[in-house]
Amino acid sequence: MSDFLNILGSAWWMIVTLGILVTFHEFGHFWVARRCGIKVLRFSVGFGKPIKSWYGKDGTEYCVAWIPLGGYVKMLDAREGDVDPADRPREFTGKPIWQRILVVAAGPAFNLIFAVAAFWAMLVIGKPDFQPLVGDVSHLAAQAGIQTGDRVLSVAGQPIANWTSLGLALANAAQARQPTPLQVRTPSGAVQTHVLHFDKLPPHPSDQSIIEQTGMVPLQRTLPPVVGKLVPGGAAEAAGMRADDRVLSIDGAPVTDWNQLTETTRRLAGPDRKLALVVERDGQRMALSLQPRLTSEPDGSKVWAIGIYARVATAKYDTVLRRGPIEAIPAAFTQMWDLTATTVKMLGHMLTGSASLSNLSGPISIAQYAQTSAEMGPAWFLYFLGIISLSLGIMNLLPIPVLDGGHLLYYAIELVKGSPLSERAMAAGQYMGMALLVMLMGLAFYNDILRLLS
Repeated sequence: MSDFLNILGSAWWMIVTLGILVTFHEFGHFWVARRCGIKVLRFSVGFGKPIKSWYGKDGTEYCVAWIPLGGYVKMLDAREGDVDPADRPREFTGKPIWQRILVVAAGPAFNLIFAVAAFWAMLVIGKPDFQPLVGDVSHLAAQAGIQTGDRVLSVAGQPIANWTSLGLALANAAQARQPTPLQVRTPSGAVQTHVLHFDKLPPHPSDQSIIEQTGMVPLQRTLPPVVGKLVPGGAAEAAGMRADDRVLSIDGAPVTDWNQLTETTRRLAGPDRKLALVVERDGQRMALSLQPRLTSEPDGSKVWAIGIYARVATAKYDTVLRRGPIEAIPAAFTQMWDLTATTVKMLGHMLTGSASLSNLSGPISIAQYAQTSAEMGPAWFLYFLGIISLSLGIMNLLPIPVLDGGHLLYYAIELVKGSPLSERAMAAGQYMGMALLVMLMGLAFYNDILRLLS
Protein backbone atom coordinates (compact mmCIF):
# COMPACT_ATOMS: atom_id res chain seq x y z
CA MET A 1 0.00 0.00 0.00
CA SER A 2 2.82 2.40 0.89
CA ASP A 3 4.54 1.70 -2.46
CA PHE A 4 1.29 2.50 -4.28
CA LEU A 5 0.92 5.77 -2.36
CA ASN A 6 4.53 6.67 -3.19
CA ILE A 7 3.84 6.09 -6.90
CA LEU A 8 0.72 8.27 -6.70
CA GLY A 9 2.66 10.95 -4.80
CA SER A 10 5.49 10.93 -7.33
CA ALA A 11 3.04 11.14 -10.24
CA TRP A 12 1.20 14.05 -8.61
CA TRP A 13 4.34 16.07 -7.95
CA MET A 14 5.63 15.39 -11.47
CA ILE A 15 2.36 16.76 -12.88
CA VAL A 16 2.63 19.80 -10.61
CA THR A 17 6.27 20.38 -11.61
CA LEU A 18 5.82 19.99 -15.35
CA GLY A 19 2.50 21.84 -15.26
CA ILE A 20 4.15 24.89 -13.71
CA LEU A 21 7.29 24.86 -15.85
CA VAL A 22 5.66 23.99 -19.17
CA THR A 23 3.00 26.66 -18.67
CA PHE A 24 5.67 29.28 -17.96
CA HIS A 25 7.79 28.16 -20.93
CA GLU A 26 4.89 28.25 -23.37
CA PHE A 27 3.66 31.53 -21.91
CA GLY A 28 7.00 32.99 -22.98
CA HIS A 29 6.33 32.04 -26.61
CA PHE A 30 2.72 33.22 -26.31
CA TRP A 31 3.46 36.56 -24.68
CA VAL A 32 6.20 37.57 -27.14
CA ALA A 33 4.19 36.34 -30.13
CA ARG A 34 1.28 38.53 -29.09
CA ARG A 35 3.61 41.51 -28.61
CA CYS A 36 4.89 40.95 -32.15
CA GLY A 37 1.34 40.98 -33.53
CA ILE A 38 1.21 37.24 -34.31
CA LYS A 39 -2.14 35.46 -34.08
CA VAL A 40 -2.07 32.58 -31.56
CA LEU A 41 -4.55 29.82 -32.39
CA ARG A 42 -4.00 27.51 -29.42
CA PHE A 43 -2.16 27.48 -26.08
CA SER A 44 -1.94 23.90 -24.77
CA VAL A 45 -0.49 22.58 -21.55
CA GLY A 46 0.06 18.87 -22.19
CA PHE A 47 -0.27 16.78 -25.34
CA GLY A 48 -3.06 14.64 -26.73
CA LYS A 49 -6.81 14.99 -26.32
CA PRO A 50 -7.83 18.02 -24.23
CA ILE A 51 -9.28 17.42 -20.78
CA LYS A 52 -10.66 20.93 -20.85
CA SER A 53 -10.56 23.73 -23.42
CA TRP A 54 -12.04 27.19 -23.77
CA TYR A 55 -11.71 30.27 -25.96
CA GLY A 56 -10.47 33.58 -24.62
CA LYS A 57 -11.63 37.02 -25.71
CA ASP A 58 -8.51 37.18 -27.88
CA GLY A 59 -9.77 34.21 -29.94
CA THR A 60 -7.07 31.85 -28.65
CA GLU A 61 -8.10 28.33 -27.66
CA TYR A 62 -6.68 27.41 -24.24
CA CYS A 63 -6.30 23.67 -23.52
CA VAL A 64 -5.25 21.33 -20.73
CA ALA A 65 -4.45 17.93 -22.30
CA TRP A 66 -4.03 14.40 -20.94
CA ILE A 67 -0.28 13.86 -21.41
CA PRO A 68 1.53 16.21 -18.97
CA LEU A 69 4.98 15.87 -20.56
CA GLY A 70 5.08 19.13 -22.48
CA GLY A 71 2.91 21.67 -24.23
CA TYR A 72 2.81 23.94 -27.24
CA VAL A 73 1.68 27.27 -28.66
CA LYS A 74 0.15 27.01 -32.13
CA MET A 75 0.44 30.21 -34.16
CA LEU A 76 -1.05 31.15 -37.48
CA ASP A 77 1.44 29.69 -39.98
CA ALA A 78 1.22 29.71 -43.77
CA ARG A 79 3.20 26.46 -43.94
CA GLU A 80 0.30 24.62 -42.34
CA GLY A 81 -2.49 25.79 -44.64
CA ASP A 82 -4.10 28.68 -46.43
CA VAL A 83 -4.28 31.96 -44.54
CA ASP A 84 -7.18 34.37 -44.84
CA PRO A 85 -5.94 37.55 -46.56
CA ALA A 86 -7.23 39.59 -43.62
CA ASP A 87 -4.99 37.59 -41.25
CA ARG A 88 -1.79 37.70 -43.32
CA PRO A 89 -0.28 40.60 -41.34
CA ARG A 90 -0.61 38.38 -38.22
CA GLU A 91 0.93 35.25 -39.78
CA PHE A 92 4.16 33.91 -38.22
CA THR A 93 6.39 33.31 -41.28
CA GLY A 94 5.56 36.74 -42.70
CA LYS A 95 7.10 38.48 -39.71
CA PRO A 96 10.67 39.86 -39.81
CA ILE A 97 13.27 37.29 -38.85
CA TRP A 98 14.25 39.17 -35.68
CA GLN A 99 10.68 38.87 -34.41
CA ARG A 100 10.60 35.13 -35.18
CA ILE A 101 13.88 34.72 -33.29
CA LEU A 102 12.44 36.58 -30.30
CA VAL A 103 9.32 34.39 -30.27
CA VAL A 104 11.31 31.14 -30.38
CA ALA A 105 13.92 32.27 -27.84
CA ALA A 106 11.23 33.49 -25.42
CA GLY A 107 10.39 29.99 -24.12
CA PRO A 108 13.91 29.14 -22.87
CA ALA A 109 14.33 32.76 -21.70
CA PHE A 110 11.22 32.48 -19.55
CA ASN A 111 12.61 29.23 -18.09
CA LEU A 112 15.69 31.16 -16.99
CA ILE A 113 13.53 33.96 -15.56
CA PHE A 114 11.48 31.39 -13.64
CA ALA A 115 14.67 29.78 -12.30
CA VAL A 116 15.91 33.12 -10.94
CA ALA A 117 12.50 33.78 -9.36
CA ALA A 118 12.45 30.32 -7.77
CA PHE A 119 15.97 30.73 -6.36
CA TRP A 120 15.05 34.20 -5.05
CA ALA A 121 11.99 32.83 -3.26
CA MET A 122 14.04 29.90 -1.91
CA LEU A 123 16.62 32.29 -0.44
CA VAL A 124 14.01 34.57 1.11
CA ILE A 125 12.16 31.62 2.70
CA GLY A 126 15.43 30.01 3.78
CA LYS A 127 16.62 26.58 2.60
CA PRO A 128 17.60 24.27 5.48
CA ASP A 129 20.79 22.31 4.91
CA PHE A 130 23.67 20.49 6.61
CA GLN A 131 26.86 22.20 7.66
CA PRO A 132 29.83 20.86 5.63
CA LEU A 133 30.98 18.54 8.43
CA VAL A 134 32.49 15.24 7.30
CA GLY A 135 31.11 12.02 8.75
CA ASP A 136 31.98 8.65 7.25
CA VAL A 137 35.17 8.75 5.18
CA SER A 138 36.23 6.25 2.50
CA HIS A 139 37.72 5.95 -1.00
CA LEU A 140 39.31 9.19 -2.34
CA ALA A 141 38.60 11.21 0.81
CA ALA A 142 40.25 8.59 3.02
CA GLN A 143 43.23 8.36 0.66
CA ALA A 144 43.61 12.15 0.84
CA GLY A 145 43.77 12.06 4.65
CA ILE A 146 40.39 13.69 5.41
CA GLN A 147 39.07 12.70 8.84
CA THR A 148 35.65 12.38 10.43
CA GLY A 149 34.69 15.68 12.05
CA ASP A 150 36.62 17.88 9.58
CA ARG A 151 34.74 20.96 8.38
CA VAL A 152 35.19 21.70 4.66
CA LEU A 153 36.11 25.34 4.08
CA SER A 154 36.75 25.41 0.33
CA VAL A 155 37.06 23.24 -2.79
CA ALA A 156 39.60 24.44 -5.38
CA GLY A 157 39.47 27.87 -3.73
CA GLN A 158 35.66 28.08 -3.84
CA PRO A 159 34.22 28.82 -0.36
CA ILE A 160 31.81 26.19 0.96
CA ALA A 161 28.84 27.21 3.13
CA ASN A 162 26.79 24.00 3.30
CA TRP A 163 26.62 20.45 2.07
CA THR A 164 24.69 21.36 -1.10
CA SER A 165 27.43 23.74 -2.26
CA LEU A 166 30.03 21.11 -1.34
CA GLY A 167 28.27 18.47 -3.45
CA LEU A 168 28.05 20.82 -6.43
CA ALA A 169 31.72 21.79 -6.19
CA LEU A 170 32.82 18.15 -5.90
CA ALA A 171 30.65 17.13 -8.88
CA ASN A 172 32.26 19.83 -11.04
CA ALA A 173 35.75 18.83 -9.92
CA ALA A 174 35.08 15.14 -10.49
CA GLN A 175 33.82 15.69 -14.04
CA ALA A 176 36.96 17.74 -14.82
CA ARG A 177 39.09 14.73 -13.75
CA GLN A 178 41.72 16.88 -12.06
CA PRO A 179 43.43 16.65 -8.65
CA THR A 180 41.42 19.05 -6.50
CA PRO A 181 42.62 20.81 -3.32
CA LEU A 182 40.14 20.72 -0.47
CA GLN A 183 40.71 22.89 2.61
CA VAL A 184 39.32 21.77 5.97
CA ARG A 185 39.33 22.83 9.59
CA THR A 186 39.93 19.93 11.95
CA PRO A 187 38.02 19.50 15.25
CA SER A 188 41.13 20.90 17.00
CA GLY A 189 40.94 24.10 14.92
CA ALA A 190 43.89 23.44 12.61
CA VAL A 191 43.45 24.36 8.92
CA GLN A 192 44.71 21.70 6.51
CA THR A 193 44.70 21.21 2.73
CA HIS A 194 44.13 17.80 1.20
CA VAL A 195 44.05 16.76 -2.45
CA LEU A 196 41.26 14.62 -3.88
CA HIS A 197 42.60 12.70 -6.87
CA PHE A 198 39.61 12.70 -9.19
CA ASP A 199 42.06 11.87 -11.96
CA LYS A 200 42.02 8.32 -10.55
CA LEU A 201 38.27 7.87 -11.04
CA PRO A 202 37.16 5.06 -13.37
CA PRO A 203 36.17 6.11 -16.91
CA HIS A 204 32.63 7.39 -17.53
CA PRO A 205 31.50 7.71 -13.91
CA SER A 206 27.82 8.20 -13.14
CA ASP A 207 26.60 10.71 -10.56
CA GLN A 208 26.08 7.89 -8.07
CA SER A 209 29.57 6.52 -8.73
CA ILE A 210 31.10 9.98 -8.17
CA ILE A 211 29.32 10.30 -4.82
CA GLU A 212 30.48 6.86 -3.73
CA GLN A 213 34.07 7.25 -4.98
CA THR A 214 34.49 10.66 -3.36
CA GLY A 215 33.84 8.92 -0.06
CA MET A 216 32.34 11.63 2.14
CA VAL A 217 29.03 11.55 4.01
CA PRO A 218 27.63 14.40 6.13
CA LEU A 219 28.42 13.96 9.79
CA GLN A 220 24.73 14.51 10.48
CA ARG A 221 23.91 11.47 8.34
CA THR A 222 26.52 9.10 9.70
CA LEU A 223 24.68 5.85 10.44
CA PRO A 224 25.33 3.81 13.56
CA PRO A 225 26.21 0.12 13.04
CA VAL A 226 22.71 -0.93 14.08
CA VAL A 227 20.65 -3.48 12.15
CA GLY A 228 17.42 -2.07 10.73
CA LYS A 229 16.23 -5.23 8.99
CA LEU A 230 17.70 -8.46 7.70
CA VAL A 231 17.79 -9.91 4.19
CA PRO A 232 15.47 -12.96 4.26
CA GLY A 233 17.57 -16.10 4.08
CA GLY A 234 20.79 -14.07 4.31
CA ALA A 235 23.95 -14.90 6.27
CA ALA A 236 23.02 -12.66 9.22
CA GLU A 237 19.57 -14.21 9.60
CA ALA A 238 21.07 -17.70 9.44
CA ALA A 239 23.56 -16.76 12.18
CA GLY A 240 20.80 -15.59 14.53
CA MET A 241 21.24 -11.82 14.17
CA ARG A 242 18.15 -9.69 14.87
CA ALA A 243 16.87 -6.22 14.06
CA ASP A 244 18.22 -3.55 16.48
CA ASP A 245 21.45 -5.49 17.13
CA ARG A 246 24.47 -3.16 17.30
CA VAL A 247 27.68 -4.57 15.77
CA LEU A 248 30.64 -3.79 18.07
CA SER A 249 33.46 -5.62 16.29
CA ILE A 250 34.31 -7.95 13.39
CA ASP A 251 37.19 -10.38 13.91
CA GLY A 252 38.38 -8.15 16.76
CA ALA A 253 38.33 -4.93 14.64
CA PRO A 254 36.19 -2.27 16.39
CA VAL A 255 33.16 -0.98 14.48
CA THR A 256 31.81 2.51 15.25
CA ASP A 257 29.61 3.35 12.25
CA TRP A 258 27.84 1.70 9.31
CA ASN A 259 30.47 2.60 6.74
CA GLN A 260 33.16 1.00 8.88
CA LEU A 261 31.00 -2.11 9.25
CA THR A 262 30.68 -2.40 5.46
CA GLU A 263 34.35 -1.72 4.76
CA THR A 264 35.57 -4.15 7.43
CA THR A 265 33.27 -6.90 6.15
CA ARG A 266 34.51 -6.51 2.58
CA ARG A 267 38.14 -6.34 3.70
CA LEU A 268 38.06 -9.46 5.87
CA ALA A 269 35.58 -11.67 4.01
CA GLY A 270 36.58 -14.39 1.59
CA PRO A 271 35.58 -17.81 0.28
CA ASP A 272 34.98 -20.30 3.12
CA ARG A 273 36.03 -17.68 5.70
CA LYS A 274 33.70 -17.11 8.62
CA LEU A 275 33.72 -13.83 10.51
CA ALA A 276 33.46 -13.53 14.28
CA LEU A 277 31.08 -10.71 15.24
CA VAL A 278 30.40 -9.22 18.65
CA VAL A 279 26.97 -7.59 18.83
CA GLU A 280 25.07 -5.81 21.59
CA ARG A 281 21.46 -6.83 22.16
CA ASP A 282 19.31 -5.41 24.97
CA GLY A 283 22.45 -4.29 26.80
CA GLN A 284 24.11 -7.70 26.56
CA ARG A 285 27.09 -8.67 24.40
CA MET A 286 26.83 -11.73 22.18
CA ALA A 287 29.27 -13.55 19.91
CA LEU A 288 28.09 -14.64 16.45
CA SER A 289 29.83 -16.44 13.61
CA LEU A 290 28.73 -16.07 10.00
CA GLN A 291 29.87 -16.62 6.43
CA PRO A 292 29.45 -13.49 4.21
CA ARG A 293 28.02 -14.03 0.76
CA LEU A 294 28.84 -12.44 -2.59
CA THR A 295 26.14 -10.00 -3.72
CA SER A 296 25.73 -7.87 -6.85
CA GLU A 297 26.05 -4.08 -6.78
CA PRO A 298 24.01 -1.81 -9.14
CA ASP A 299 27.06 -1.48 -11.42
CA GLY A 300 27.32 -5.26 -11.74
CA SER A 301 30.33 -5.72 -9.44
CA LYS A 302 30.38 -8.40 -6.75
CA VAL A 303 30.97 -7.57 -3.08
CA TRP A 304 30.89 -9.49 0.19
CA ALA A 305 27.89 -8.76 2.42
CA ILE A 306 26.32 -10.29 5.53
CA GLY A 307 22.70 -9.55 4.62
CA ILE A 308 21.63 -6.61 6.78
CA TYR A 309 20.25 -3.12 6.22
CA ALA A 310 21.01 -0.06 8.31
CA ARG A 311 18.51 1.42 10.73
CA VAL A 312 17.99 4.82 9.14
CA ALA A 313 17.56 7.72 11.52
CA THR A 314 16.19 11.08 10.41
CA ALA A 315 19.03 13.58 10.14
CA LYS A 316 18.28 17.10 11.36
CA TYR A 317 19.38 20.14 9.38
CA ASP A 318 21.68 22.43 11.34
CA THR A 319 22.07 25.48 9.07
CA VAL A 320 19.85 27.63 6.85
CA LEU A 321 20.71 29.40 3.59
CA ARG A 322 18.75 32.63 3.81
CA ARG A 323 19.00 36.15 2.37
CA GLY A 324 16.95 39.32 2.70
CA PRO A 325 14.63 40.24 -0.21
CA ILE A 326 17.13 42.71 -1.72
CA GLU A 327 20.26 40.69 -0.98
CA ALA A 328 18.58 37.61 -2.48
CA ILE A 329 18.37 39.18 -5.97
CA PRO A 330 22.09 39.02 -6.88
CA ALA A 331 22.41 35.76 -4.93
CA ALA A 332 19.65 34.21 -7.09
CA PHE A 333 21.46 35.25 -10.27
CA THR A 334 24.70 33.80 -8.89
CA GLN A 335 22.90 30.54 -8.10
CA MET A 336 21.52 30.40 -11.63
CA TRP A 337 24.91 31.13 -13.18
CA ASP A 338 26.70 28.47 -11.12
CA LEU A 339 24.11 25.82 -11.96
CA THR A 340 24.08 26.84 -15.64
CA ALA A 341 27.86 26.43 -15.80
CA THR A 342 27.58 23.03 -14.11
CA THR A 343 24.85 21.86 -16.52
CA VAL A 344 26.70 23.04 -19.63
CA LYS A 345 29.92 21.39 -18.42
CA MET A 346 28.06 18.15 -17.78
CA LEU A 347 26.56 18.20 -21.30
CA GLY A 348 30.02 18.84 -22.69
CA HIS A 349 31.51 15.95 -20.73
CA MET A 350 28.72 13.62 -21.94
CA LEU A 351 29.32 14.67 -25.56
CA THR A 352 33.06 14.03 -25.25
CA GLY A 353 32.49 10.75 -23.42
CA SER A 354 34.20 11.75 -20.16
CA ALA A 355 30.87 11.58 -18.31
CA SER A 356 28.47 8.67 -18.34
CA LEU A 357 25.19 8.91 -20.27
CA SER A 358 23.62 7.32 -17.18
CA ASN A 359 23.58 10.85 -15.76
CA LEU A 360 20.65 11.56 -18.09
CA SER A 361 17.39 11.38 -16.15
CA GLY A 362 13.85 10.89 -17.40
CA PRO A 363 10.33 11.55 -16.10
CA ILE A 364 10.46 8.74 -13.53
CA SER A 365 13.51 10.26 -11.82
CA ILE A 366 12.00 13.74 -12.09
CA ALA A 367 8.82 12.46 -10.42
CA GLN A 368 10.79 10.89 -7.57
CA TYR A 369 12.96 13.99 -7.04
CA ALA A 370 9.85 16.19 -7.17
CA GLN A 371 8.15 14.22 -4.41
CA THR A 372 11.31 14.06 -2.27
CA SER A 373 11.94 17.80 -2.55
CA ALA A 374 8.28 18.59 -1.79
CA GLU A 375 8.48 16.47 1.36
CA MET A 376 11.62 18.37 2.41
CA GLY A 377 9.76 21.67 2.47
CA PRO A 378 8.84 24.62 0.23
CA ALA A 379 12.40 26.00 -0.03
CA TRP A 380 13.77 22.67 -1.28
CA PHE A 381 10.88 22.32 -3.74
CA LEU A 382 11.58 25.81 -5.09
CA TYR A 383 15.25 24.83 -5.46
CA PHE A 384 14.18 21.73 -7.38
CA LEU A 385 11.84 23.75 -9.61
CA GLY A 386 14.64 26.22 -10.31
CA ILE A 387 17.04 23.44 -11.33
CA ILE A 388 14.51 21.70 -13.59
CA SER A 389 13.43 25.02 -15.17
CA LEU A 390 17.06 25.85 -15.83
CA SER A 391 17.68 22.42 -17.34
CA LEU A 392 14.61 22.74 -19.59
CA GLY A 393 15.79 26.13 -20.79
CA ILE A 394 19.28 24.88 -21.59
CA MET A 395 18.07 21.66 -23.24
CA ASN A 396 15.60 23.59 -25.41
CA LEU A 397 18.46 25.76 -26.68
CA LEU A 398 20.37 22.75 -28.03
CA PRO A 399 20.63 22.99 -31.85
CA ILE A 400 18.35 20.00 -32.42
CA PRO A 401 15.52 20.40 -34.94
CA VAL A 402 12.05 20.21 -33.27
CA LEU A 403 13.53 22.00 -30.22
CA ASP A 404 13.67 25.79 -29.92
CA GLY A 405 17.43 25.68 -30.47
CA GLY A 406 16.88 23.89 -33.79
CA HIS A 407 14.54 26.64 -35.00
CA LEU A 408 17.08 29.25 -33.93
CA LEU A 409 19.67 27.35 -35.97
CA TYR A 410 17.40 27.56 -39.01
CA TYR A 411 17.05 31.31 -38.54
CA ALA A 412 20.81 31.72 -38.17
CA ILE A 413 21.27 29.91 -41.50
CA GLU A 414 18.58 32.13 -43.03
CA LEU A 415 20.43 35.23 -41.83
CA VAL A 416 23.66 34.00 -43.42
CA LYS A 417 22.27 32.84 -46.78
CA GLY A 418 19.64 35.57 -47.07
CA SER A 419 16.73 33.18 -47.59
CA PRO A 420 14.95 30.44 -45.60
CA LEU A 421 15.99 26.81 -45.88
CA SER A 422 14.02 24.79 -48.40
CA GLU A 423 11.00 22.88 -47.13
CA ARG A 424 12.78 19.64 -48.04
CA ALA A 425 15.85 20.54 -45.93
CA MET A 426 13.68 21.61 -43.02
CA ALA A 427 11.61 18.42 -43.22
CA ALA A 428 14.77 16.29 -43.23
CA GLY A 429 16.04 18.21 -40.22
CA GLN A 430 12.73 17.68 -38.41
CA TYR A 431 12.90 13.91 -38.98
CA MET A 432 16.50 13.74 -37.81
CA GLY A 433 15.71 15.89 -34.77
CA MET A 434 12.70 13.76 -33.89
CA ALA A 435 14.78 10.57 -34.17
CA LEU A 436 17.51 12.02 -31.95
CA LEU A 437 14.93 13.21 -29.42
CA VAL A 438 13.28 9.79 -29.30
CA MET A 439 16.70 8.20 -28.73
CA LEU A 440 17.47 10.60 -25.88
CA MET A 441 14.06 10.00 -24.30
CA GLY A 442 14.52 6.25 -24.66
CA LEU A 443 17.92 6.46 -22.99
CA ALA A 444 16.46 8.58 -20.17
CA PHE A 445 13.66 6.02 -19.61
CA TYR A 446 16.23 3.20 -19.68
CA ASN A 447 18.34 4.96 -17.05
CA ASP A 448 15.24 5.51 -14.90
CA ILE A 449 14.32 1.84 -15.07
CA LEU A 450 17.88 0.78 -14.18
CA ARG A 451 17.76 3.06 -11.13
CA LEU A 452 14.46 1.53 -10.05
CA LEU A 453 15.76 -2.02 -10.46
CA SER A 454 18.95 -1.22 -8.54
